Amino acid sequence: MENALNVLGRKAGFNAALRHFRIVNAFMGDMQKGLNLADLLSAAIDEGKIARHQVPLALSALLVDRFEYAYVAHNMEKSIDGVENLSERVALWTALQVVVAYHHPQAGLFVLNPKDMAGWDQALPLMSDELLVVYVGPARAGADVSSKVLESAAQDVLKLLYGKAVKDKKDYIATSASAAAVKPRVKAAGSFSDDSSAESGPSAEAAKPDQGAAPARPPSSGRRMTPRYSVIVSNELFHNGNVEAWKRIVESYKAKYPGLDVLIWYENERINDINALFKWGKVKHGMPIMVSVVGDEIKDVSKLQRYLYEGASPRFEVFLRGGVDRILDLF
Repeated sequence: MENALNVLGRKAGFNAALRHFRIVNAFMGDMQKGLNLADLLSAAIDEGKIARHQVPLALSALLVDRFEYAYVAHNMEKSIDGVENLSERVALWTALQVVVAYHHPQAGLFVLNPKDMAGWDQALPLMSDELLVVYVGPARAGADVSSKVLESAAQDVLKLLYGKAVKDKKDYIATSASAAAVKPRVKAAGSFSDDSSAESGPSAEAAKPDQGAAPARPPSSGRRMTPRYSVIVSNELFHNGNVEAWKRIVESYKAKYPGLDVLIWYENERINDINALFKWGKVKHGMPIMVSVVGDEIKDVSKLQRYLYEGASPRFEVFLRGGVDRILDLF
């Protein structure tokens, strides 16, 4: 039997494997904070950090082996031209994280997030007889969601694809109690930079749409709004240091993308002044603050979420370095 480690016997093979391990480890840390692997893979491919032939390996290592998502492999029974109904419904499943892998006969593998329509245009139409795999896991690593619920949701995703009626089960929707009920996970080494991850644990971030909000509609022609994603506060209290960190993160994002705006909500109320989050004195450890981005060509939302998560943690001080008037170069 051929030695599976032969590839590591040469410098080029060893370095290639090491780069792959590092990027997959970074994905693991981001997933523990609640980010969707499809979004992470898409951003990494666009930035040249991962090659397309590495994507199936990352899916298997993270979704199947590491986080034990439920999954169902399915050959399309007919061609599907649009998935708007799927996207609108799955966006309400705030207790779950859903990833769809579609094997296009010409373009190859697409890894898609049903809660965000970005990327689906390239994959559509989904062709009859082609392979599609639905993966479903908890919205945050370690959350207590049974395998039965995950398997049921995977089947419901397929039903929605075909336009069938599906009832939103209560276990698909996160509650305020479950938002804080997360089991501790292993610590992922690194910082909050692009190639590493932050510490995970009971306060891991949930990047998911607001359960009470309908899917966002574009406010005007040519513009669109992302779903509302939640950033879980992991500091004991979202105090003035966290506020200043968020202000500088948002300022950096808007400086990089002048045509985009960052919208913030707390308890379904739009927050126009981030200082109000501190003045209220209500935002404590384990509580979610909702964030979305609006504009024409929306970019770097996953990176924005990661920085805001760090800004809401005890590690906020890293964003306060430098002059008061200096705009951070984060994006």
